[in-house]
Amino acid sequence: MRWLLDGYNIIRRDPEMRSREAARLADGRTALLHLVAAVAQRCSDDFTVVFDGARIAGGEPVGGRVQVIFSRPPQNADQVLVRLATQLRDAGIVVSSDRTVRDAARRAGAAVVSADEFLDAAGATEPDPQAEKENEDDEDAAPGVRRGNPRRLSRQARATRRALGRLRVR
Repeated sequence: MRWLLDGYNIIRRDPEMRSREAARLADGRTALLHLVAAVAQRCSDDFTVVFDGARIAGGEPVGGRVQVIFSRPPQNADQVLVRLATQLRDAGIVVSSDRTVRDAARRAGAAVVSADEFLDAAGATEPDPQAEKENEDDEDAAPGVRRGNPRRLSRQARATRRALGRLRVR
């Protein structure tokens, strides 16, 4: 499986990484890449982190099963994520809290995990209360009509649970 991570989206959902990014953009990216490298060491999946913009000389450390992609104009990171999800289909797991990216990835057949869920499973810092409030608002907007067994999770929720289970120590 390949994880496709929306780099800046994840950084801005975590208070620690967000404060590092505020000091210097490269520091926020480095903090995220260190977290992803630690996760990659404990599971067998590959990771691709996608950032907006061009790589600056020196760049971030890349190696092993962690790949870094910088989008090139006219594309942005969201479009790159959607393109990669479309190519990988059910072999991809997209990590983003951007609704447009999440919906496009689901249509492509990829599993979808929110940035907050990924950060929790990866063992990042404490959850951000503001992000939790935003997630609660999204849940309230969900359609009310459901069919099938009310005790069974939706197909999307089961795919998310399976994806997050892959991050556990093996």
